Amino acid sequence: MTEQKNTTMKALGQFIKDLSFENIAAQESRQGTGTPDIQVKINLDASKREQENQYNSSIKINIESKDTETQENIFLLELDYGGIFVIENAPEDQLHPLLMIECPRMLFPFVRRVIHDVTRDGGYPPLNLDSIDFLSMYKAEVDRLSSEAKMN
Repeated sequence: MTEQKNTTMKALGQFIKDLSFENIAAQESRQGTGTPDIQVKINLDASKREQENQYNSSIKINIESKDTETQENIFLLELDYGGIFVIENAPEDQLHPLLMIECPRMLFPFVRRVIHDVTRDGGYPPLNLDSIDFLSMYKAEVDRLSSEAKMN
């Protein structure tokens, strides 16, 4: 009888890989009068590291805020936030979901805080991102890729 080991996962570190905040309205001496239209785009990325059982996982967020009336840009925020994870005893078919669902889930509270602080320090009300359902995002991407494969 083979002994089955439990999958373990832990974060070794996390960090801002890249951060850009363009305060366009302030640079152009404009003050917002209405409610901003805020668009948030999220991308996830993961890769194997050279060290055994170590992986990179990152959340890339692009936020664009425009004046709802004039459609002029108010600010642009781009954040690439990464983490280094050790994942041991994961079956091959579970590794990708761990990297694209569980790792981002662990990183997200810190991403939310960075965005909150940057927008506040930029002179705007702090932007508090809603929770993200990484499982639904993952399933939607798997379905999209499956549909594309069937079409080809």
